[in-house]
Amino acid sequence: MKHRLKSLSAIGLAALLLGVAPRCAADIDQLQGRFDRPPDEARIMMRWWWFGPAVTKPELEREMRFMKEGGIGGVEVQSTYPLALDDEKTGIKNLKLMSPEFLAALAFTAAKAKELGLRLDLTLGSGWPYGGPQFPASEAAGRLRALNVPIAASQSSVSVPPVREGEKVFAAFLGPRTNAPAGDFPFQEVEIRDRAAQLPANLAGQTQVTFFVASQTGMKVKRSAYGGEGFVIDHYNPNVIAKFIQEIAEPAVKACGPHPPYAIFCDSLEVGGEDWTDNFLEEFKKRRGYDLRPWLPALFNNVGPQTADIRHDWGQTLTEVFNDHFIAAFQKWAKAQGTRFRLQGYGTPPSALYSYAGADLPEGEGYQWNEFRESRWAASASHLLGQPVTSSETWTWLHSPVFRASPLDLKAEADRHFLQGINQLIGHGWPYTPPGVEYPGWRFYASAVFNEKNPWWLVMPDVAKYLQRVSAMMREGQPANDVALYLANSDAWSSFTPGRVAMNAAVSSRLGRTIIPQILEAGYNLDFFDDQLLERRGQVDGGALVFGDVKFKVVVLAGVERMPLETMRKLEQFVKGGGILIATRSMPSKAPGFRASDEDQQAVRDLARRLFEGPDAKGIFVPDENQFGETLAKRLPPDVKFEPAAPPIGFVHRRTDAGEIFFLANTGNTPKSVKATFRVAGLNPEWWNPLTGTIRPADVMTTSAGSTAVTVSLEPYDSSLLVFTKRAVPARATAAPAISPPPTLDLSSGWRVSFGSDAKPVIVDKLGSWTDNEATRTFSGVATYAKQVTVPAEMLDASLEVRIDFGEGRPLAAAGERGRGEPRFHALLEAPVREAAVVFVNGTRAGSVWCPPYRVEVTSLLQRGENEIRIEVANLAVNKMSQTPIPDYRTLYRDLIARFGDRFQPQDMNLIQPIPAGLMGPLKLVASGRRKP
Repeated sequence: MKHRLKSLSAIGLAALLLGVAPRCAADIDQLQGRFDRPPDEARIMMRWWWFGPAVTKPELEREMRFMKEGGIGGVEVQSTYPLALDDEKTGIKNLKLMSPEFLAALAFTAAKAKELGLRLDLTLGSGWPYGGPQFPASEAAGRLRALNVPIAASQSSVSVPPVREGEKVFAAFLGPRTNAPAGDFPFQEVEIRDRAAQLPANLAGQTQVTFFVASQTGMKVKRSAYGGEGFVIDHYNPNVIAKFIQEIAEPAVKACGPHPPYAIFCDSLEVGGEDWTDNFLEEFKKRRGYDLRPWLPALFNNVGPQTADIRHDWGQTLTEVFNDHFIAAFQKWAKAQGTRFRLQGYGTPPSALYSYAGADLPEGEGYQWNEFRESRWAASASHLLGQPVTSSETWTWLHSPVFRASPLDLKAEADRHFLQGINQLIGHGWPYTPPGVEYPGWRFYASAVFNEKNPWWLVMPDVAKYLQRVSAMMREGQPANDVALYLANSDAWSSFTPGRVAMNAAVSSRLGRTIIPQILEAGYNLDFFDDQLLERRGQVDGGALVFGDVKFKVVVLAGVERMPLETMRKLEQFVKGGGILIATRSMPSKAPGFRASDEDQQAVRDLARRLFEGPDAKGIFVPDENQFGETLAKRLPPDVKFEPAAPPIGFVHRRTDAGEIFFLANTGNTPKSVKATFRVAGLNPEWWNPLTGTIRPADVMTTSAGSTAVTVSLEPYDSSLLVFTKRAVPARATAAPAISPPPTLDLSSGWRVSFGSDAKPVIVDKLGSWTDNEATRTFSGVATYAKQVTVPAEMLDASLEVRIDFGEGRPLAAAGERGRGEPRFHALLEAPVREAAVVFVNGTRAGSVWCPPYRVEVTSLLQRGENEIRIEVANLAVNKMSQTPIPDYRTLYRDLIARFGDRFQPQDMNLIQPIPAGLMGPLKLVASGRRKP
């Protein structure tokens, strides 16, 4: 059946005979070709940790070759903390970061990656965020501190309190005055002279002096490599940024010679509390048009109505300075080097959605597809900016501890990234391991591991091909999301307080936890947008809000208070053209910023009233967000409507010249079969299976003037592509079997099982977990199951399809909020195959099973009479790891800590234990009627 299903490209000729335009037929054939043989650039990548870095050229090459064989398309080199001391006996030598030896290793890797056809990205420096020993405290990430000193009524001065090295006291304020009239600013700046704040004669109502200190966060580079230790840089200071580029970035990229990295990478912006730089007051005045200095107390104290406006201006300036000095500098420099700038643009400093305009390759992270996460944040920026590829840091913390993650876990999380618009997966990750290190090798403290040390590596090419296919299809055409969800940057900036200036956290808090699931469960998909991207890229075209080739029919304002007048006016134009504008919880009521005029404030209120109140209002106000989906459905039919409702099923819609592409994924652990009505008409739906590469026509339930209904049946954690095309495909029908299907053959007993390649086989009459037998309880590896099966002639009738059925998975209860002793994200399914298997029939590979459905078709490989069935089954490495007691980390690495300091702490090691493994049974050979087109 497989060859017949994959032969639909031949329908290009049929389309000509049926009068379909040749160009459309050619388009769909080309699309199908890219599905069948997805482009190399859509392959997954791996973050490649160079521990130490203690790398050698032979091992670097060996690991790169393994990656290529496993279907991995590239690496992101990240040098990180040492895991061993130098040892001549083992050959381990830690190469100092930026040393000639280290740069030579980079050069070798760049050349070898080019030779092997692997993409090479490079994290600049080591660990994260950017920094190193070159940067003294004066060039380190800055923060603003306030020191309060009590005063007595008789004092005439207050000594400047002692501060740390590198800090500078630059202002002092008396206050807050307890008897200040309402509306008065309750602080008064006082002069600092002779190392003391000079106080006025009248101190009535005054109790303290606040000193403002230009300080540093004190943060050091996280998980730094040998030679990469030091302060995190000041991300707002152009001179410091230029120094980092000159002393760290340039030598590293230059070392790659004629093979520069595909991209340079800026990992997480996790500079906790970075909210100041030495010349911030000058930058602020230049950008905001007034002096922040007299208003500094408002950053730490609630001083009345001005507080939020002043904090807004401070936050906006932080974002602008970061964009202009850090992001712009790296993008410009990357371009000059013939490479690209890849950025995780969230965290602190307060990178906003529009900050991605300065990145060539936006990247996110976070698998929570039905709430605010940075994966959707990055994908939204790509969609609005016309960037075709968005990557995500994927599988961080997956089913911790290390080596606990299964292929099913990989798929379960990856699908959630795809549902947010991600189409490039960067696996977290691949640990470099020197030869001779005890199995299963080195590993990062906080991640899953995806190298050949996993016994289930035997199915890695199949896993990688699935991920590559979906990634490729999610790059086709343009996103077709209906809803543009507004991110209120102004409200976010207004909520900033010293030390808490993460933009992504602030906008997420403003959105709340209701609106996104309401949009998704109502049958729509969404992108975020903000004022700055609207100003730079957004246009109103009738009833559509347009960003390049991306058009939105609906704009949603969720709990928005502050909005620039320019945005309000553009949204009014959108509504007048027929666009759907919905505000929830509150309506915009304030113009942002300290210098917003009374006229601006009134104009915002007047516009809000015109849009949402009165008989002529064209906007819709929904006080209760739980009513949002019902409200929107009255104005616009859902893109996909599931009946009955199926919240675990998510979808992505891409629009191409060849047809409409829908990626559908069941994120839950139980099967779902529902009627799905798609807002597509006049096209023929086809199921494209990204696991197998097969294509078949879909059963159409009903059609109408504007929609097509199809039955969607998905196993737990299952996924598929539904492609609507113009080519004519005959409706599918079930052919009546020439004979009644013969009885199912039970294959659950009589297996010869060999644990490892050299082991003698044992007879297994009852399938079950290897951990039930003390002899194999801690075995990690591949066990071979072999059996002779007599197949009756009637089972090979041409009207039948025969498959090996491994059984169904059993859903597990969710653990709820993670507590001590509970695993991190993983698939909540007790699978019948633990964890992967490859099936051979009469010596020919039939397929693999590692996720639902746990079935392999074997029709064409069977013969009448005796058949040899061989199944290679692989489990997890943690079973082997559990053989030895969990060591005390500080004792085990005592000498390493003494030499390099305490740079990491292994996570969740208490969870290491033998995990059920093998074929659980029952196992059956099943024949059924073929589905014929």
